[in-house]
Amino acid sequence: MVLVDASNLGTKVKEGKNQKTVLSETEEQQIINVFNAKEAKDDLSVVVSYEDIKAKNYSLSAGQYFEVKIEYTDITAEEFTTKMNRFESNLETLFSESKKLEKEIQINLKDLRYE
Repeated sequence: MVLVDASNLGTKVKEGKNQKTVLSETEEQQIINVFNAKEAKDDLSVVVSYEDIKAKNYSLSAGQYFEVKIEYTDITAEEFTTKMNRFESNLETLFSESKKLEKEIQINLKDLRYE
């Protein structure tokens, strides 16, 4: 089965209060071609088996069947250390904020009364 995700194609056009996406003839033909050829094309179409669809609870949302691509870039030890320090600092800030919110929630729960 060929599933197509054309959400990255087209031009957004505003008509009054509404917005729609308009495909060019080239984009329309591209969709028709991959569908007719039963072809998988990066970020546009994917060919899946019925077993794959069954495994995903019969979902036909194409996006979930695309292979996730991770781009790797080489970084120096210094860049790595800088990034890790930034991540650690952000986590400390988030954990601190989380603790404050937990206390606030506990205080508010104690103030709740049934009327």
